[in-house]
Amino acid sequence: MSAPSTPEVAPSEPIAVVPKALRSDGQEARIRLLDAALVLFADKGFANTSTREIAQAAQVNVASISYYFGDKAGLYRAVFTDPRSNPQVEAHTIDHPGQDLEQSLRVLLSGFTEPLKQGVQMQRCMKLHFREMLEPTGLWAAEIDDNIRPAHMATVRVLCRHLGVTQPDEDVHRLAFSIAGLAMILHVGADVIDAICPQLIATPGAVDAYTDHLVVAALAMADAERQRRSVLAGPAHS
Repeated sequence: MSAPSTPEVAPSEPIAVVPKALRSDGQEARIRLLDAALVLFADKGFANTSTREIAQAAQVNVASISYYFGDKAGLYRAVFTDPRSNPQVEAHTIDHPGQDLEQSLRVLLSGFTEPLKQGVQMQRCMKLHFREMLEPTGLWAAEIDDNIRPAHMATVRVLCRHLGVTQPDEDVHRLAFSIAGLAMILHVGADVIDAICPQLIATPGAVDAYTDHLVVAALAMADAERQRRSVLAGPAHS
């Protein structure tokens, strides 16, 4: 499978230098470093970005990177996993006792759609993720093992219960990937949506409405798979 193309993001504007006092607890300096590093890592990659230019863009002392993140690799890891633009959907929130299929699918799909409310920050995050796939540092593999795989398997368990099967087969996995794909297009195809019908994800309210449609579509897909299996099983039980 060929690597996905990097989404089109407008060239980053130079970060204006507006000196101001930092909060005494250091939280503002940390946020400035995360935001500046996201822009630079997404545009230039990990290897081609220096700590000095990150510190300069963030308007902080270069030693702040070591203080808050240990080193450049630690800062890169913090940017890549920043919950503001890369929130983690815990497996137990998808496969939760007493939760019906619709609720589980909403949790899964909202994990994809909620970050869209961050606007350009989310676009830069996606650009960073695609760059990580093409220029791997190991974080993408860790993301798959630590977050994507558990969420996928939780979705598979939920679908198995809906379909009345005890062990997932390839079709259950296909269904789980297809449902996730409904929301992934909002990220990998954001520039296409912006060119054709930008109002679909232009506001938080629009994102919520889109999420509602995704949940309805996902439920229809799950029901269609259950009906397909029922038809295939019919002759064997007749």
